[in-house]
Amino acid sequence: MAPNENIAPKLFDRALLRMRQGRALRAGPATFLLDRIVEDMAERLHAVLRDFADVADIWTPDQALRKPSSDRFKSIIHIGLDGSDREALPFQPESLDLAVSALAFQFVNDLPGVLAQIRRALRPDGLLLAAMVGGDTLTELRQSFAAAEAECEGGVSPRVAPLADLRDVGALLQRAGFALPVTDVDRIVVRYDSAFALMADLRRMGATNILAERRRTPTRRATMLRMAQLYGERFADADGRIRATFDVIWLSGWAPHESQQKPLQPGSAKASLAEAVKRVKS
Repeated sequence: MAPNENIAPKLFDRALLRMRQGRALRAGPATFLLDRIVEDMAERLHAVLRDFADVADIWTPDQALRKPSSDRFKSIIHIGLDGSDREALPFQPESLDLAVSALAFQFVNDLPGVLAQIRRALRPDGLLLAAMVGGDTLTELRQSFAAAEAECEGGVSPRVAPLADLRDVGALLQRAGFALPVTDVDRIVVRYDSAFALMADLRRMGATNILAERRRTPTRRATMLRMAQLYGERFADADGRIRATFDVIWLSGWAPHESQQKPLQPGSAKASLAEAVKRVKS
């Protein structure tokens, strides 16, 4: 069953996301973050000692995951953004061995529902491996904009999406029924000549503001200039270049299978922790 889109709050305008990603692709995308994730994903999959026949790449921009991995799989299909806000995935139950996604889940309105759909689509012992931005991503830009708007306009408008943290994502994997869930964070700090250079890269990533409650009028020039000034004052290195943080959250989980390692039952330990501590101290 597809997620109930009437229940999940609409945080993101996904039709606008599709339009902006298309515009970025036509203009010449900034792919440094996606390139790094694609390389890391290939390494992580290489460490998994099994074959995957039927693979789906879910919403990764520009089908980037097809290129380095296609020789490992029998078939791989790319699920792109459609022209609406729908988040229903076109998979039959137990039809996939592997689902991958890069830089997409941070723009999902109903992430629990999407994870549940993927879990149902995986065959027993099938794997989900995905990377999304979260945590403190763009904290410098968020702080600078908030301070500039409070100072110049007397209030703060929503500009950067609420981001999941590591604990949230791990809990969602468990809630969706994945076995052996694992999450970790790769913090990437990129340096720019100015806040405006960073914002230009965000446009070339198709990652500018798509919040449903975003301000619909252009930001005042004075606010933008003050934001850039505050950014430079608070987050510049000794050479004057500013820092921009990207926290990439990696998440993986398996569809349950009887061959997988099971946690020990409470009380099944054959040795006492207290006795082990005593032996160490002695």
